[in-house]
Amino acid sequence: MNKASEYHLAQLNVGRLQAPTDDPRVAEFMANLDRINGLGKRMPGFIWMMEGSGEPGTGNTENAIGDDPQFVANLTVWKDVQSLERFVWGTVHKQFYDRRRDWFEVMSDQHFAMWWVPAGHRPTLEEALARLDDLRENGPGENVFGWKDIPEARMWRDKSCVPVAAE
Repeated sequence: MNKASEYHLAQLNVGRLQAPTDDPRVAEFMANLDRINGLGKRMPGFIWMMEGSGEPGTGNTENAIGDDPQFVANLTVWKDVQSLERFVWGTVHKQFYDRRRDWFEVMSDQHFAMWWVPAGHRPTLEEALARLDDLRENGPGENVFGWKDIPEARMWRDKSCVPVAAE
């Protein structure tokens, strides 16, 4: 679905770090957050990212979910599917994506969701979590979906991304 300039693609990815953000077990991940997030912000088609405090090396990890500081979220908006997948699978981000099990617990339920937002809209974390809950409870549809539900998501298929837990 090409929504052109009327809509942009929002994505939420949640995960639980294996250790607190200052623990050596997640140090490599934490040390690269600013670099990877900065790369994303410079990508063609990038629109917006939910930010933390801006403190170096914290990325979005301050946007914890609930009372668990290790349960973190990444929420971004992109011009279109192709822009997001170029960043995810066509840059150094893919190396970190491939190593996510080094730093994050394997989730037993759906932890990634995408949906269309009107151009200019910046979703809140609460709104994004509601979309994720909808996907978990009702499956993919027009309101929320995953990579496999978007026909134009070619890099996702071509890069042979292996599902982990419930992607």
